[in-house]
Amino acid sequence: MTNFKENLARVKAFVFDIDGVLSLQTISLNSFGIPNRTINLRDGYAVQLAVKKGYHVAVISGSNAKEYQKRLKQLGVKDVYLNSRSKLENFNDFLRKHDLDSADVLFMGDDIPDHEVMKAAGVPVCPSDADSEIRQVAGYISDKRGGEGCVRDVIEQVLRLHNKWMDSDGFSW
Repeated sequence: MTNFKENLARVKAFVFDIDGVLSLQTISLNSFGIPNRTINLRDGYAVQLAVKKGYHVAVISGSNAKEYQKRLKQLGVKDVYLNSRSKLENFNDFLRKHDLDSADVLFMGDDIPDHEVMKAAGVPVCPSDADSEIRQVAGYISDKRGGEGCVRDVIEQVLRLHNKWMDSDGFSW
């Protein structure tokens, strides 16, 4: 079995859950019962930089977080799976679409619906406040909580390892 840094060296793509990963686990509801999600701007910066550097980035969520579609599009994310009833099926669709091997994909999830994909992904990771079953299958547990920089943490580690972090592309959006 390889270590985490060796696995990061293979990463060609990132896949993230929304609630509990890109947004906080606790969300308020507006008067229409729609969740008011917050996002971490540094996570967003890292996502757009990964896209700019040629990594495939996808989001797979069981929620219908339509308010995220505009933001994800602004960040360059083209593969967005909302209302997912089978995250593993969506994950496999993403792999086929981009001719990727699952061993080359980092997946970050935080709760039970992410478990199957965590086991299928080559680099399964989670935020520090993920469910205990998810932490058990994670190859890395970020020291950051969901919605508080965990996405930036893992993207930055990969880009640093690939010598793609602090260069001219990184100084603008």
